[in-house]
Amino acid sequence: MKLSTRCLLPGALALLVATAAFGHHSTAMFDMQQIVKITGTVKQFDWTNPHTFIWLDVGDGSTQKVEYSVEGMSPNYLSRNGWSHNTVKVGDKVTLDIHPLKDGRKGGICARITLRDGTVLNNLPGPPPGSAARASSPY
Repeated sequence: MKLSTRCLLPGALALLVATAAFGHHSTAMFDMQQIVKITGTVKQFDWTNPHTFIWLDVGDGSTQKVEYSVEGMSPNYLSRNGWSHNTVKVGDKVTLDIHPLKDGRKGGICARITLRDGTVLNNLPGPPPGSAARASSPY
């Protein structure tokens, strides 16, 4: 009986950890059916694991600036797609296509970024910007 308990306990713990990890990578908090374009000035860029983050000051139509917190993929993933820790710098003016947060807070997950020089980089998997497949894809 003790032997089976010693074998089952690690297995049960492994399942709990796997479940927590799966939940962490969920996109349930984002409206993946909607894309919103926001343009603003980079306030902060975190090139960190497990996700990158861009904090953006966005004008709200008046003199007020609204801060958006936008999640990105991991540095490892982004570096394979043309990004580096220097792609986005504090003070840069950028345009982000984001899937907004469902709860209405100012933020979301980045689908793609357009840099000041016109360079477009994907954050989420999808066809390259400007490809024919883009018309039928949300990315």
